[in-house]
Amino acid sequence: MGMRTNVLRAAAALAVATLGLAGCGGTSSDAAAPAPAPSATAAASALTIKDPWVKAGPAGEMTAAFGTLVNDTDADITITSAESPASPLELHEMTMKDGKMVMQPKEGGFVVKAKGDHELAPGGDHLMLMKPAKAIEPGDELTFTLKLADGNTVPFTAIAKPFAGAGESYDPGHMAPMESAAP
Repeated sequence: MGMRTNVLRAAAALAVATLGLAGCGGTSSDAAAPAPAPSATAAASALTIKDPWVKAGPAGEMTAAFGTLVNDTDADITITSAESPASPLELHEMTMKDGKMVMQPKEGGFVVKAKGDHELAPGGDHLMLMKPAKAIEPGDELTFTLKLADGNTVPFTAIAKPFAGAGESYDPGHMAPMESAAP
């Protein structure tokens, strides 16, 4: 009777305690419990950025950050703004105006469709570093925080790379037409 009985009693006591804790805090069994609100960690892990990078450049001159935003949820996610200690940031897009490709702030932010992705790339949507305080050298790691419409944030780090690009300029007064640019 000794040790085996004690082990069985301990297991039974643990099972009763576990069941008792599971029932704590609930309402009546007839009422459906509301789904728990997603935590900031869960929401942040639902949006990721693949292959983030920044175009290296001198201090004070506009440059941009790129990568692929990936949404693993069943709902669209809207990025309303972004921040970095390296520079003030704006969400930008490239669009055709008067037969020329021009850069402008992205009204309404970037929408990443449910179970989809959204590319940030040279000549397209990007995170514009408006006036970096210091030069961004190849190999530098810059930190960013994306702000979502639901109030959550998504931090990420991007590596600076040299990039001659497709002839695009991030100076709004000197935009090159994209149709003549070579990759």
